[in-house]
Amino acid sequence: MTISLTVNGIAYQIDDSRADDKLIDFLHEELNLTGTKFCCGIGVCRACTVQVSKPPNPAPAPVVSCSTALGSLDGSAVSTIESVARGGVLDPVQQAFLENFSFQCGYCTPGFVMASRMFLEGLKAQPVPADQLEDAMMTAIGSHICRCTGYLRYFEALRPLAEAANAGQGGQQ
Repeated sequence: MTISLTVNGIAYQIDDSRADDKLIDFLHEELNLTGTKFCCGIGVCRACTVQVSKPPNPAPAPVVSCSTALGSLDGSAVSTIESVARGGVLDPVQQAFLENFSFQCGYCTPGFVMASRMFLEGLKAQPVPADQLEDAMMTAIGSHICRCTGYLRYFEALRPLAEAANAGQGGQQ
């Protein structure tokens, strides 16, 4: 038997004897996708956040890859930080983080980028009242740990993107 999943659009078949292997180890050791960072190893810091879509729910969800077993991902589509920039052009979230000097060492940044992108997509699908936007941002990225800059710069960079995504899809003002 095998575990079937896609990573950044490429299909993989993994022997089910590896069902307990962690996703981050597969990404790093098998696929050489090292942009997703290993930090705490227990899913608390969220530096290792990736995007996972799994039927029957097609909506992407943030998943901490350091504590997610491959066996739980059968049938899933996984997207990592390597899938974000296209043709050498940064994603708007990456660009906003860069322009706002949101990071120093950058170790936590891939997790912040992935969670922020999913948050913005969620706002487009289901806007929130404007007075609840700050709370929604806190829910989306507030549990991510950054040891260098605190969090203010990440929130400052994300706020205009969130306001635009929310208002552009009928978010209540």
